[in-house]
Amino acid sequence: MSAVISRQDQLPGMPDPTSLLAVISRAASDPAVDIDKLERLMAMHERMQELAAKAAFNDAMSAAQGEMEPISKNASNPQTRSRYASYDALDAEARPIYTKHGFSISYDTGESTKPEHVLVLAYVSKGAYSKTYRIEMPADGKGAKGGDVMTKTHAAMAAVSYGKRGLLKAIFNLAEGEGDKDGNGPEPCLSEQQVADLKALMTEVNADRTAFLRYLKVDCLEDIYARNYTAVVKLLEAKRKRS
Repeated sequence: MSAVISRQDQLPGMPDPTSLLAVISRAASDPAVDIDKLERLMAMHERMQELAAKAAFNDAMSAAQGEMEPISKNASNPQTRSRYASYDALDAEARPIYTKHGFSISYDTGESTKPEHVLVLAYVSKGAYSKTYRIEMPADGKGAKGGDVMTKTHAAMAAVSYGKRGLLKAIFNLAEGEGDKDGNGPEPCLSEQQVADLKALMTEVNADRTAFLRYLKVDCLEDIYARNYTAVVKLLEAKRKRS
């Protein structure tokens, strides 16, 4: 390693790195020096650099995680009827903080130990230290109920996308849906009862569900904000009157 440990980075129980460098310099200029001893001194110095870099990494990680706030859920999964924070939302909140603390992240894929899975890797670096995080994601193209919902290519790309999201959450211990920065909490969506009532009303008025969702610009009824429930009911009742 090329970096030099400053005196304030000296680790407990380790020799002063400045003094050690001086010893190595003198030994290297001495034609009678024991080569094995010189190599041990150099190995010790490299080990000290590694430990200092790791300590700096851990200290910065602790500081960065301390600044990470819960992130509101901005996306939905129609198959599981659940909401989650997308990778883009997580990245938008986390990136300014972790880069401020000197971290960089790069992603890659590797060979999974499980059939029809993708191994997603994240290399997190700060200075001279880097740590690898990994997660295996299913890429069989199956939905929540076991049916085929996508091609193998699409499934692999989705696995990588979800893997990156899972790794980013794990690396910085990110929480979802607890609130937002203005203190008002995430925008509430329809309750299960409201969704059930809307489904029943759509059946009564013979509404085209696909066209209606497209008109509302949502993927599913569960994505409708609670504050819009009354307005949606009025739209459906208006269709009843026109029928």
